[in-house]
Amino acid sequence: MKTATLFYQLFQEFPSIFFELIGQPGTQANAYQFTSIELKQVAFRLDGLFLPSPDEPNLPIYFVEVQFQKDETFYYRLFAEIFLYLYQYKTINNWQAIVVYPKRSIESEPPLPYQFILGGDHVKRIYLDELGQNQSLGVGIIQLVVENEKIAATTAKSLIAKARQQLTDEQLQQQIIEFIETIVIYKFPSLSRQEVEAMLGLDLIRNTRVYQEAFTEGEQQGRLAAKLETVPSLIELGLSVEQIAQALAIDIEVVRQLLPKQP
Repeated sequence: MKTATLFYQLFQEFPSIFFELIGQPGTQANAYQFTSIELKQVAFRLDGLFLPSPDEPNLPIYFVEVQFQKDETFYYRLFAEIFLYLYQYKTINNWQAIVVYPKRSIESEPPLPYQFILGGDHVKRIYLDELGQNQSLGVGIIQLVVENEKIAATTAKSLIAKARQQLTDEQLQQQIIEFIETIVIYKFPSLSRQEVEAMLGLDLIRNTRVYQEAFTEGEQQGRLAAKLETVPSLIELGLSVEQIAQALAIDIEVVRQLLPKQP
């Protein structure tokens, strides 16, 4: 798994972390959809794009680029992609490019034609090694991706403890801990998952009653969601509300709530 892929996965699963990283309230994520878009007619792809809801014309589009290798053509490509997107989609929203570097030395010299843009508010460059300590849980997880292997395990255990202390939502807590584990597995490819669990103390956590109950509840919610997705199709096939409720073993009132509204 490439490092950049980890970041895009993180922003996809926990979009509030992105807004923490750029100094915005995490709740801002509620107004956005994170996606990737392939631009027509050229071999360009925008891997990270936070699009505001259609009813939020005053919020900016965020173009997200994670750059972990030096590339002299990076800014040429970045602005070509951005302006091609603006041309193709005729957006009315303002925009900002967020470029994440592990450290300042990875950044190539900005080309002269784009220096006036880089000097303004349209581009925000973030250097992970300059964020400092005592960051939020979300930013701490981002920093873990580039953390030195010698202290990565210690940092991960500290983040896990912070997640268990700060997150009251057991489901979210479990997801965050699993993502931290994924990062550590990526950083130590020679270790098995069981060895990583032992290193982080997750083998002990996952044997606790609270964790097992949260895991079971998550499984149940997933099965219920899968059942509910089939209801519209069963209605189209002509099954009655009673037949659907009986076949799926769910409450009849839940099925009624999913019936199409009459005009």
